[in-house]
Amino acid sequence: MPQQLSVISHWFLTRSRSIKRFLTLIADFVATILALWLAFSLRLSEFYQPTQQQLWIFFFAPIVSIPIFIKFGLYRAIVRYMGMQALWTVLKATVLYALIFAVIVLLANVEGVIPRTVYGINALILLIFAGGTRLIARWWFSQYQQGQSKRVANRYAPPVLIYGAGASGAQLANVLLQGNQLRPVGFIDDDSSLHQQHINKLSVYSLSQLTHLIEKYDVRDVLLALPSISRSRRQEIIGLLEPFPIHVRTLPALADIAEGKVNVSDIQEVEIADLLGRDSVEPIQSLLHANITGKVVMVTGAGGSIGAELCRQIMQLNPQSLVLFELNEFSLYAIEKELQQLNENIQIIAALGSVQDQHRVEMICNKFQVNTIYHAAAYKHVPIVEQNTGEGTRNNVFGTLRCAQAAIAADVETFVLISTDKAVRPTNTMGASKRFAELVLQALSLESDLNNGTRFTMVRFGNVLGSSGSVVPLFREQIAKGGPITLTDERIIRYFMTIPEAAELVIQAGAMGEGGDVFVLDMGSPVKIIDLAKRMIHLSGFTLKDNEQPDGDIAIQVTGLRPGEKLYEELLIGDKVSETIHSKIMRAEEAIIPWHELSKIIKEIDQAIKQDDFQMLRTILLNHVDGFKPQCGVEDLLASSTKNLNNDAEKQTNAV
Repeated sequence: MPQQLSVISHWFLTRSRSIKRFLTLIADFVATILALWLAFSLRLSEFYQPTQQQLWIFFFAPIVSIPIFIKFGLYRAIVRYMGMQALWTVLKATVLYALIFAVIVLLANVEGVIPRTVYGINALILLIFAGGTRLIARWWFSQYQQGQSKRVANRYAPPVLIYGAGASGAQLANVLLQGNQLRPVGFIDDDSSLHQQHINKLSVYSLSQLTHLIEKYDVRDVLLALPSISRSRRQEIIGLLEPFPIHVRTLPALADIAEGKVNVSDIQEVEIADLLGRDSVEPIQSLLHANITGKVVMVTGAGGSIGAELCRQIMQLNPQSLVLFELNEFSLYAIEKELQQLNENIQIIAALGSVQDQHRVEMICNKFQVNTIYHAAAYKHVPIVEQNTGEGTRNNVFGTLRCAQAAIAADVETFVLISTDKAVRPTNTMGASKRFAELVLQALSLESDLNNGTRFTMVRFGNVLGSSGSVVPLFREQIAKGGPITLTDERIIRYFMTIPEAAELVIQAGAMGEGGDVFVLDMGSPVKIIDLAKRMIHLSGFTLKDNEQPDGDIAIQVTGLRPGEKLYEELLIGDKVSETIHSKIMRAEEAIIPWHELSKIIKEIDQAIKQDDFQMLRTILLNHVDGFKPQCGVEDLLASSTKNLNNDAEKQTNAV
């Protein structure tokens, strides 16, 4: 008999949705008639046989109930995943049917034929039939699927523990039990009142029992089902799990779980932002909207990490239109395609071009009457710029200058430069060129006859997680390959911020500028990169391979500082800094070179670049960028550049 029921379950589950709906509708049709007949039988305390006068109401009952059930969506719900909300819908639909049916029958003047209590009994029985059969079907099919899954899971699915025995954890366990990729063996929760309780037939344990559970079930994965807690609390929990030999992964948003969108493939690696424990600050809405809402906004370098995130957030603030300015054709295509799906009502203009082409930038600003420019286009990869000093300086300095001059000529209201912490006491050309770009905008801000009312603002911040060149994706890739993780120096530290938070703060800081302001973002506490690497190894379920653990899984290999790389980054050149209305944004007060002096220096830089005189270029930057102390000499740069060019030429020759 169980085998026959299993065959029936399999047959039903493999039918199309239209067939399942039709069969459910037929079942409700029969249930409506049967409920009415039982109501008569119970009321009259006998095996009831309808008279000729009463027979029509038995055929009329489903004519009333079925359309109501259809209207309430009872045939759109998937029975296997029904919850309390679906049962509430069944109750409402049944009550409405009973009322309409009673009114129509009473108006038909057959009052004496049907006892009035039959209507209430009929509604109650139909509720039991319609709701009860669905619950039984849900339970039956779930048991069938779990049985099928267990047969596969016992052979293939690795055991996992779920951290968090709340609604999200229960939903995750339910999803996993119906699948065959991961096999939940229990919950871990901080709430002592839940310990030794059972959810989905799984026990809830305390964190102190984790070692025992790892040994008992051979657990290698812990899934964090805590989507609503703060980042600081998440960091604390991850820190508690870090000493154990397990792979820690996390869950998507609670809304996706509630809507049944979670699959095993949606379970993610722990975000590095969770390791930092940095909770975002609620934005000041007036600052977010000031330079964007209802205005024409342009983002240079729109296809880059920061530029693309700026574009996403700008789209949410309802600009009149958004101009994407980008040199890379594919990057421009990709971000335009993504943004078009966010809001079809906002005009998006994709413009190819170089920020060094002032005529091109000015033409676009005039044609589309741009109000605000976010200048994110720059060469930012330290070793690459160090090996290409002339082009790096040309793009970062003259690209900023030409865009600023184009903005002035086109009457742009606000110009915001995305700067970097590497501009503070730089040890590399990238940082020095970005500081010089700041000096250009500061000098223009002082000259009212030159800036034509355009307001220039600079925003300086450190590393962003997940950006191009970031260590985080590199470490993930190296861990996936089995190591080793490459680290330039064990002492190196960095500030980190998520890309969305950085972009949000840039927008707000840009709105506070009065002209020539340098804003510095609060980057929180610095992070030792070697500690970050070790935590990523542990949380990926591996052990560190070193002198103390020669049999470990993944080693950390120190390669030495790259050309121009600093051990630590700073955000302020001097000590003069003032607070703003935003707790995460500070205003720096730093030395400015007047335009009449700076314009001469710019001509010297231009001449040095045109003549490929890197010694002269280095000397100019040394003389005019405060705190510039190059890590490597010009001879090293020339040797490195020549070596790279020779290697490229040799590769091309060999290819031919």
